[in-house]
Amino acid sequence: MNTTPSSPARRRIGTALALSAVCALGALASPWAAAQSFPSKPVRIITPFPVGGGPDGVARLVADKLSKAWGQSVVVENRPGGNGFIAIDAFKRGAKDGHDLIVLDNVHLAAYPSLFKKLPYDVAKDFDTLLPLFKTHFFFTVGTQSKYKNVADIVADAKARPGQLNYGSWSVGNPVHLGSEMFESATGTQMEHVIFKETTQLYTSVSTGDLAFALGSAATAGPLYRAGKLRLLAFAGPQRSAEFPDVPTVAEAGGPKDFVVTGWNAIAVPPGLPAAVTEKIRKDIEQALSGPEVADKFKTFGYEQFPTTRAQFTQFVKDESQRFGDVIRKANVSLD
Repeated sequence: MNTTPSSPARRRIGTALALSAVCALGALASPWAAAQSFPSKPVRIITPFPVGGGPDGVARLVADKLSKAWGQSVVVENRPGGNGFIAIDAFKRGAKDGHDLIVLDNVHLAAYPSLFKKLPYDVAKDFDTLLPLFKTHFFFTVGTQSKYKNVADIVADAKARPGQLNYGSWSVGNPVHLGSEMFESATGTQMEHVIFKETTQLYTSVSTGDLAFALGSAATAGPLYRAGKLRLLAFAGPQRSAEFPDVPTVAEAGGPKDFVVTGWNAIAVPPGLPAAVTEKIRKDIEQALSGPEVADKFKTFGYEQFPTTRAQFTQFVKDESQRFGDVIRKANVSLD
């Protein structure tokens, strides 16, 4: 029996195979093509931070560099207030194709999931966090006339007067508050948390002695330090700061070992983007953060560059979430 296809049949089979090959090549090429054509319109970077602060300055620096690299307008849209929920809601309702990005900090990604009983977002489902923009470590700050000469003095006074020594921050759940809670836990002390509306009021109260101490960054506490109204007792980092080499680490100042308090910002895209587009955005932002001019700008804010692979950063966020979650549960702190 002759099973060889006839000429018309062979042509149909050949055509079908050719179309299948074209479709397969198209499927393989489409992610690359999507990345090559991105962005196809103006891009918006939504930020929960007000105009004029350090996080806003970094976002605008990145936006300017991306605009030049992409040949499209990249604008920063400030949506401050509401614990960052206003900005997050705008992002969730925005473009899902990568033309809307969002800046988030460690509180949004690592602390709030444990702090709030109900959140208007899900970190795993609503964000694909690409990379960190920067990080900053905090100092123990006291007034220049303070009786405390080192961190050991604060610990001794706190143990002698349980619940009476006070420290401050600007809200419940921010890095300064949670870092201070971690300090209490590590030293076995109990202190009073005083909340201020503005960071200026907070560090002014430290300078006048109304507050015993406060954790502060080079950006937030720096102006009063440079004015000679604050002293930096210790640096809550793994080693001394390159910018403040005379300030000891917390352990060197008589505090707990390996005591680290950081703040950091990251940038995220909507989940579900083609991997090639996600990687293009990540690499282009990484490139925007490189170069000496960015490093110089970071110094003015007291920020540090935070180079890391995506896998390493994902694990870092998980570790930070665990660390914040532990201290929040131990301190029995919660928000509705």
